[in-house]
Amino acid sequence: MQSGGSARAGRARLAARCRTVTEAPAFSLVVFAAILVNAALLGMETYSGLTAEYQQGLQLAERACLGVFTVEMLLRLGAHADRPGQFLRDPWNLFDLAVLASAFLPLVRENTTVLRLLRLARVLRTARFLPQLRVLLVAVGRSLPGTVSFLFVGALVLYVYAMVGWVCFADSDPGHYGSIGRALLTLFLLMTLDGLGEAVHAGLEISRLSILFYASYVLLASFVLVNVLIGVVLNSLDEARVLEAEEAAGREAGRRDAPRAGQHGGPAGAEELRERIAAVRLALAELEAGLEAGSGSGSATGPDGASGRPVGAGASAAVTAASVDTVA
Repeated sequence: MQSGGSARAGRARLAARCRTVTEAPAFSLVVFAAILVNAALLGMETYSGLTAEYQQGLQLAERACLGVFTVEMLLRLGAHADRPGQFLRDPWNLFDLAVLASAFLPLVRENTTVLRLLRLARVLRTARFLPQLRVLLVAVGRSLPGTVSFLFVGALVLYVYAMVGWVCFADSDPGHYGSIGRALLTLFLLMTLDGLGEAVHAGLEISRLSILFYASYVLLASFVLVNVLIGVVLNSLDEARVLEAEEAAGREAGRRDAPRAGQHGGPAGAEELRERIAAVRLALAELEAGLEAGSGSGSATGPDGASGRPVGAGASAAVTAASVDTVA
């Protein structure tokens, strides 16, 4: 029991020291600078002349960045030594851990292409230090279900208009509507309004009613559906902002409660509190025994004098002892 309590107290002290380091602004600046240096090294390696001339220097810089990321991850793990489950519940922590651990795998380190892709993934870690970028990434993730529904509706509209275009223009304009595949490609490009004027003029040479086909398609595909997609993204962005604000409030509340938990609710504080309660119980027991002895000897003095005071004191001592038991 004693060893278990000391181990918990040691983990709590380690977590407190690591949190002091990881929550410092200088720590975030160093890691952010290492991420930017890593991104710059990736760009420099695309130049064959620089790679051949400064190969050793680039390798040393890459290893230095990897060392910084490794120390950062160890400190973050140490900051969660007293609560490892909270570390695993954070998706950003899991992403950072997976990217860093992959760099030490033998198969990955021998594959240059995979290793460069993993190094490129480190650039995404800038979202941890840029709250607005983190909100945008969360918004994109939360908008995926609505985006999938939008893509299904858009594909359905595109297919229906492609079939109508094939029926109406296949014989007159086989280059654009000769098959369902050509019609889909043509209408997909028209969704961006690129080449719309040429398509409308070509359609008017075939039939004046073609203006209805193109006008309805542009109105539905380029305006209505795109605005629906913008609405989905904006709604997800609002949800991501609310979620980020709630997480920030939770982290702030956790930092405020941590000192009080260490003083009163931690393993060392609880042990000290139990010892004090035991000492108070012992003192109250001795006081109550003395008061009972005094009340027995003073009961003959009369019904209203000395006998009433000890009994009242004994009752108050009993109440105090009961309150101590309740606290314990």
